Parts: sequence; structure tokens; C-alpha cells
Amino acid sequence: MMSVKEYALDTNHSVAEILKKCGELGINAKNANDELSEDDIIILDNTINLISTDTDTTLDELDDIEEDVEELVQANNLDKNFGNNSSKKQKLKKKSQLQSSKDEYMSKRKEMYKHKEKLMSNKSSEDNVVLYKEGMTVQELAENLNVSGSELVKKLVSLGLMLSLSASIDFDTASLITMDYNKTLKKEETQDISNFEEYEINDSVENLTPRPPVVTIMGHVDHGKTTLLDTIRKSAIVDSEYGGITQAIGAYQVEKDGHKITFIDTPGHAAFTEMRARGASVTDIVVIIVAADDGVMPQTEEAIDHALAANVPIIVAVNKIDKPDANPEKIRTEMAEHNITPEEWGGNVPFVNISAKSGQGIDLLLETILAISEVQELKANPNRYALGTVIESKMDKNVGGVASLLIQNGTLRIGDPLVVGTTHGKVRTMKNDQGVSIVEAGPSTPVEITGLQGNPSAGDKFMAFETESEAKNVAEKRAIKAKNQKFSKQAISLDNLFASIDAGIKEINVIVKTDVRGSEEAVKNALDKIDVSGVKIKVIRSGIGTITESDVVLAQASSAIILGFCVRPSNSTKDMAKEYGVDIRLYTIIYKLVEDMEQAMKGVLDPEYEEKVIGTAQVRQLFKFSKVGTIAGVYVTDGLVRNGANARLIRDGIVVVESKIATLQREKDQVKEVKNGYECGLTLEKYSDIKVDDTIEVYEEVEIKRWIKSN
Repeated sequence: MMSVKEYALDTNHSVAEILKKCGELGINAKNANDELSEDDIIILDNTINLISTDTDTTLDELDDIEEDVEELVQANNLDKNFGNNSSKKQKLKKKSQLQSSKDEYMSKRKEMYKHKEKLMSNKSSEDNVVLYKEGMTVQELAENLNVSGSELVKKLVSLGLMLSLSASIDFDTASLITMDYNKTLKKEETQDISNFEEYEINDSVENLTPRPPVVTIMGHVDHGKTTLLDTIRKSAIVDSEYGGITQAIGAYQVEKDGHKITFIDTPGHAAFTEMRARGASVTDIVVIIVAADDGVMPQTEEAIDHALAANVPIIVAVNKIDKPDANPEKIRTEMAEHNITPEEWGGNVPFVNISAKSGQGIDLLLETILAISEVQELKANPNRYALGTVIESKMDKNVGGVASLLIQNGTLRIGDPLVVGTTHGKVRTMKNDQGVSIVEAGPSTPVEITGLQGNPSAGDKFMAFETESEAKNVAEKRAIKAKNQKFSKQAISLDNLFASIDAGIKEINVIVKTDVRGSEEAVKNALDKIDVSGVKIKVIRSGIGTITESDVVLAQASSAIILGFCVRPSNSTKDMAKEYGVDIRLYTIIYKLVEDMEQAMKGVLDPEYEEKVIGTAQVRQLFKFSKVGTIAGVYVTDGLVRNGANARLIRDGIVVVESKIATLQREKDQVKEVKNGYECGLTLEKYSDIKVDDTIEVYEEVEIKRWIKSN
């Protein structure tokens, strides 16, 4: 369905013309905002002249004119270019192509509307489902199963569980009980359609069909990712008579041996770090590109971390193989050091030697992608309303919100109401990756749509609905939830670690950042030896240097804890971690780090001394005296500096020393504290190797009571 105004805009007519035609055809539409049904649209499509031509000269007539002109030119020895109508002919040909394309589009749209009712709703209609909510009691379960509480208590006793009617019952036990009554237990959050990120949709096998793989290419900025994408796009773009290579939607499809492959181009865009962590959730295969004449670089390591954390198949494209100083074996060795072992070395990662510039090895790379996708048996149900993810979005002053979407399941069509993030709308126009207008798109297809009332964020999920009112209601519910909590998925923390293990988690993801390489290896080895209740710790990223915002993004995407050893995050990183719900733990002693992890996993954490940063100061100048030592002239940038307080000296994000403020002086007077915005002089206890631009962080330790969260 669409309004008269939308239909007029879509068909290049005025609202008055459409209303007049509606009156002639007996269609009940009186103003611009009246809705047209699918039947109304089909009737209008069949009767309205959608393409108006403003020329009386046909191509055949132009050919005859050209022949006559040519004869006259030859007979009179005129300039051969005289009367050349090739420019006009080209314009007419282009117009003819556009008209043919438009006619084809309108024909497909009519066909789509005729079959619109065939799509399945995403809303669950199962009658034998019981919803489980956190903390559900035995009595509540009995009521949902329509049995007496005493009957349920007897069943629990037979299972060796002594629970009263008011006692909470865990999900696994409740599932066993529910199966005895031929019903299925599902968690409440998986059946709330407004929470469609977690919404559970079960497609029957007969409704599933193969879908193209979705591939993301990652790698260092100078290793040829853009060239590789361009080469693939030019050599294997899906043919289209009227479409060119006009891809500007962050994704495109290519075809190899009759099979399509969808490539996402998000890692090279402005929202690189944010979208890479989210992009992995829509990616079936990751291709990591490494230059054969260079080696593994920091961004390469970052790509490896995200791909491994996402648990998706990896292909390594060794680029620039045609250069004289190319050394593919060196690349294989360096990648193996990062747990990416080549197949020829007994690993499970295929390496493909390519030249993105010349095209060498591109066919083999595409064949490798198809071979892996065949093993994965990627399937989706094209016969339901669409679900997927936003790749990119922008605001256009003429059409409003424009979003590039990747359809992951179902089919999206013109006129479908949909919710994207917390905004909603209706698909008014839809184009494929070549800029060609289409009426519908199936699984693994990237499209650009208009019709949204807002501007969603890259990585937001979307779902199409049967009615506009349903979409509006879902969007309103999601907006309310978003106000209360920006991220529904939060990373795990030490405080709820025991509860997570109790709920069945078997692997704890952590990110380790240390001051030096030796510390990194020592911390990783210590963590690897921890084994509590069969649960292991998995280090998904480790490195030396300060904790960065990229670490926080990966932690949020992978439900990981960040462990810092003798390093400090910046204030902006701390703020980001707080916003994302990521737990950052900082240590200077390895055994304390290990002890905290073990005790958190056992659920017996000791009282914690919470560190409270009370101020920071930047070293501006140094004064050296033989009797006193080095006095640092500092400027207090935040909070206050207090005499005798704990202090740490930080240089380039690395903790140099833990100490205390030994003396504090302002002008010529000894003072107890100096507040933000003032300069002062200070010395550190038993340490004098201070340098200009060092940061001094002043903090207190406050004892807090620690609670173990449990279900």
C-alpha cells in the first residue's frame, strides 16, 4: 500500500492527475494522503501512461533521414559531418533504453503486488509455546502449563529436586518439565517481536533455499583492499543492460560460475572501527588481505582479532604477488604467528596468492569463497517478510532518510512497512547495487531504499511488517527501550562472571593489554592455566600499549572483559567503556589478576578496593635541585591534586611508576591540595625520572562491599 502522494511521486505525475484518474476509475481517493490498495495500484498501473515522450521522431525515422542526408552530402561534395544526427540518435537510444527499463520495472511491480500475500509473517503463531521469564517460580510455570502446582512439585521431586511453589526454577529444568506436556519453552526476550535482534524465528527445512555468501574484506590501509574490491567488481559484476558500475551503497554483488557473492565494503568507510565489530555479525566469510611485499601490520592484527572473535571462516589474500620483492612465504609465517595457519601447513585457513592490480588469482579467490560457502550450506527463507542489517545511511534533503540495507532473511518489497533501529517507514523506492530500480530483493541482497522517517545508524537491525500500524507500534516500543538502555547487549564483567558460568557459559573472552611484550606473554600463560568448573579463558586479543576505543568495541561485540597490566585507558576510552557496559580491570601485579579471575569464576570474590581517580595533572616544566631532586611544574587538568595521595606517572599511555605525592607547593607555600585550572610544583615519593608531557594521575582507594550476582 502507498498514499496517492507517494504513487504520484513514484510515477512522475502530479497528485491532481492521479486523483482525477482515480475518480474516472471509481477508486475511492479524495486527497493526497489517502491510501491506495494493491488492487488500486495495479488498476492505475494498467491505465496510466507512465512514460511521456516529448519527441515525434522515432529511431527508424531518424535512420531514413540520415540515409537521405548522406546521399545529398555525397551528391554535392559537402562536408561529411554536415547534418550529422548521431548525437540526437544517441539521446533517443538512451531514452528508449530508459523507457524499456521503466516498463520492465512497472511490469515486475504489478507481478509483485499480485503475489504480495504469499509472504509469511515474522510474528510467531505457535500455540504450544510457553514463555520463560527470568526468576519464574514453580507456581507460575504450573499456571502456564494449565496444571496444578502440586502436580508440578511431584514431577520435580521425581527428578530429585525439592522446590516449593514459590521457589525459582531455572530454564533447563523448566524445559524438561515443559516437554512432558508436549510444549516448548522459550525465553521471553526471544518471542518479543519489538526486540527483533534476539527474536527467534524457526523456518522449516522445506522453506529454506540456498543464499549467496556475504563476504567482508579487511586489512591494512595500504595493502590493496580498495583495488581488490574494484578489480572484483569490474571483472565479475552481475550483468545489467541498463545499469553501470554505480555502486555507492557500501555493498555489491558479483557472479562467478552462475553463483552470486555479496561483498560488504564497510571496513573502508568512516565508521571503520564501529562497523567492523558489528559487520562481523552479518558476515559469512572474512577475507584478510596482506601485501606480499610488506607484512602483518597493526590493522592486519586488528582484522585478525575481529574475524577470530566472530568465529567465521577466514581466507587470506596475499596481494601484490607480482612485485619483485614479494615474499608470500614470509606472510604465511607471520600470519601463523597470529594463529592463522595455512592449509598447506596443516591448518584450516586457505591462502590465495593474488595481484589486485593485474587480476592474477582473482578467479581462484572467488572459487575459494564459493567452495567454503558450499560447505557452510548457507540458506534462508525468501517467503517471509524481510530481516537484515543497515550497512550505511544518510539524509537527503529531497527524499529524507536513505538507507543501504543487507537482507539476511526473507524478501523486501516496494511498499513494505519496516522498522529500522528505532525509526520506521515504508519502502518507497528500492535500488540494487548498480543503481537500478527493483521491486523486491531476497536474502543476501544489498539494496538502497527511501521512505524512512529518520536516519538509522550503520549496524542497526531492521524488520519488515505486514501493516504500517504494526511497524509504528514496534518502533515506539523500541524507542522507549533505547532511552533506558543504549545497548541491549552488554559485555560480561567480573561481578556477574559466576552467574554467567552458572547459566552455562563455557568460555570467558578477555582482551589483554600490557606495557611490554614479556608481561603480555606472562599474563596470557597465567590465564591459560586457570580452569574452574571446566570453564576456560580465551584471549581474543592481546597487545602492548594503552587500552583503546577499538578494544572497547571488540569487547562489546564479543562479550569480553578487558584486562590491563601496567597500562591506563584515556578518559575518552573510559567514557566509551561505561557507555557500552564494558568491564575494564587494571592491575600491576600478575598474581592479583589471576586471583581475581579465579575467585570471580568461583563466585567467592573478596571485598574490593575501588579506585577513585580524584585528579590528573600534566607536567609542563622540570626544576632540578641537588638537595630535593626533580620538582615537576604541573598544570592540574581535572579534579584536584592532594598532598600524600596515591599517584601514578603515565607516559604515552603506559604506567611508568606507582608512587605518592611527596610534596605539593603552590608559588612559595606548601599546600594540602591544588584544584583544577591551577599550576603547582610537586615531587613523587622515591622517584625523580619525570619528563615533560608526562601525566600524573592522583587517586584514592575506597573499600566497597562486593556482591556476587546469581540467578
